[in-house]
Amino acid sequence: MINDPIRMTAAKTRNAAKKSNVAKTIPLILLACAFALAPVARAVTKSDQQKAAARPHAVAHRIPGPATAAALRLMPRYRFENFTTANGLPDNHVYTVLVDGDRIWAGTDNGLGLFENGRWRTFTTKDGLAHRAVLSLALDKRTGDVWAGTMGGLSRISGGRIDTFTQLNSGLSNNVVYGVSIEGEHVWVATAAGACRLDLHTGQWSLFNERNTPMVEIWTYGVSATPTKVYYAVWGSGILEYDQKTGVWDKYEDPDGENEMVLFKDQGLIHEITTSVSYVDNVLWAATYFGDSRYDGRYWHNFLKKDSGLPSNFTNYVKGVDAHRAWFGTDKGLAYFDGTNWAVYRPNVATHQPEMTVRDAGGNVTEVPVSTAPAHNYILGIDFQGSDIWVATAEGLSHGILESKTNLANGK
Repeated sequence: MINDPIRMTAAKTRNAAKKSNVAKTIPLILLACAFALAPVARAVTKSDQQKAAARPHAVAHRIPGPATAAALRLMPRYRFENFTTANGLPDNHVYTVLVDGDRIWAGTDNGLGLFENGRWRTFTTKDGLAHRAVLSLALDKRTGDVWAGTMGGLSRISGGRIDTFTQLNSGLSNNVVYGVSIEGEHVWVATAAGACRLDLHTGQWSLFNERNTPMVEIWTYGVSATPTKVYYAVWGSGILEYDQKTGVWDKYEDPDGENEMVLFKDQGLIHEITTSVSYVDNVLWAATYFGDSRYDGRYWHNFLKKDSGLPSNFTNYVKGVDAHRAWFGTDKGLAYFDGTNWAVYRPNVATHQPEMTVRDAGGNVTEVPVSTAPAHNYILGIDFQGSDIWVATAEGLSHGILESKTNLANGK
C-alpha cells in the first residue's frame, strides 16, 4: 500500500534524503503514483485535514448576511461547458490544461488531448509521448513548441513531431515530471528527484537538488520561471527562489516549521507542503495543502478557509492574474480572489448542483444563482483564454465562458 506522504515525518524524509539516488527512486515513483491518482489522494488526505476541522469552519457558516452589491457586481460569472470522454477527451482525469491560442491542450491520465476546430485529437505513447499520464504542460511562445511532463519523462511536441527526454537519454533528473516552465532558451523542470534546467541553445542540463540548493526534501511539485526569478514548490521544503542575475538560491519556509497549526499568521509561508507556485508582476502566489500565501518581496499574506473565501485549505494549484488577483484550485472547488473579495465556482458538495458564492471583505457570503459549474470539485489545473478560463478537474475539462464583463478574470 502506498504511504500517505503528508503523514511522513520530517525525520523520515531527512533520513531518506541521505540515501543514494538509486534508493530514492523507487519510493519517489510510488509517491508520484499517489499524487497522480487524485481521487485516491483526496480520500487519503482528508484524514490529515481532520485536525484542522476542529478549528472554526468557513466564514460562510459563522458570519450571516449577504455580500455587498459591489462585491457581487465585481465577480466574473461564467457559463461552463464540460468535456469528457463522451466528447472525445482522452480521459476524464485531467491533470493539467494549456491554452495555445485557439488550441487547447489537456494532459490526462490516458494521453495528451488537443482540442482544435471543435474536435479532439489524442497523442499517446504510440505517437512518441513519454508516458500516457501527462502531469504538466508548458508553451514555448518563441517557437510554438509544447512541452509535456509525464510519469515517464519529458516530451516536446514540435511541428507534429514528438521528442522525448528521460533519465536514460538526457540529463533529466527523474522521469516523473510534475512541472515544466519555459523562460527564454531555458526549460525549467520539476521532478520527483529534484529540479533541473535544459539549455535549448547548448543542449546542456543542469541539476539542482539537496547538494547544491537549500532544499532538504527533493520532491519538486511545481515551477514558475520568469526573466528575473524562478520559483519551485518543494514538498516538505517550502519554496526555492533562484535569482536569474546572480545565480543564487534562496529558500522560504513556514516559521511554524511542520506544525499544522498556524502560530505566526502572515509571518512567512503558510506551510512547508507546497504544491504550486505562480510568479507574476513581482508577486509570488503559493499553494499548499494547508492554505495559501501571497508574497510581494517584503510582506506575506496568508489565506485560510476560516478567514478567507477559500472553500478548502487543500490547494492543488494556483495561478496569479496580477499582483492582486489569483485563482486557486482546491479539492472543494475553484476559487477566485480579486484582492478584496472572493468567488467560488463548483458543484455543491452535498447536492452536486451548480453553485457560485461570493464573499466580501467583511466576511458576508451570498449565493449567486447559476445553471452551470466546473465538471468536478477537485481542481488540478487552470489557464486563461482571453476573458475565458479553462479548468482541469478529476472528472473532466471545463471551459468557463465569461458572461459578465464587469471585471474580467485575467485582466485583459
